[in-house]
Amino acid sequence: MSKPEFVYTTYIASTPEKVFAALTDTKMSERYWHGNSVVSDWTVGSPFTLRLAHHDNDVTGKVLEYDPLRRLAYSFLAHDGSDGGKPSRVTFELERQRDQVRLTMIHDGFEPNSPVLEKVSMGWPLILCSLKSYIECGKVLYAPWYEGLVTKAKMAVGGVR
Repeated sequence: MSKPEFVYTTYIASTPEKVFAALTDTKMSERYWHGNSVVSDWTVGSPFTLRLAHHDNDVTGKVLEYDPLRRLAYSFLAHDGSDGGKPSRVTFELERQRDQVRLTMIHDGFEPNSPVLEKVSMGWPLILCSLKSYIECGKVLYAPWYEGLVTKAKMAVGGVR
């Protein structure tokens, strides 16, 4: 029996330099991650944080691999209790193909029936399509689930009636 994983491949009309920069730069990630941002110094063993703009608990982990322009991996631990305290692993593989980049994202290391796998299977396609749009066109995609989170947060502080 194979281990549960989520794999997504996309092709981006760009260079490995631009794609890798978008994956590792905090300010750039904030754009296509819809206000969330990746934060690390990207040294193997260093902390990794996905700062969540619309949640109380960030995703944390450690940098596992850092091979600029080719491969990036980090552990991924959601602190909402949905993963039972066991981190999964996110790996990005970049391959130059003439004037484009083949980007493959593999999110694995899940326990069977993981609720985190279910959540990331819905989230990663939009994030990666938004990344592609951001790099190719300078525009990011709309994230329908964030609209509800922002409205809920405003209501909690009395900002929306």
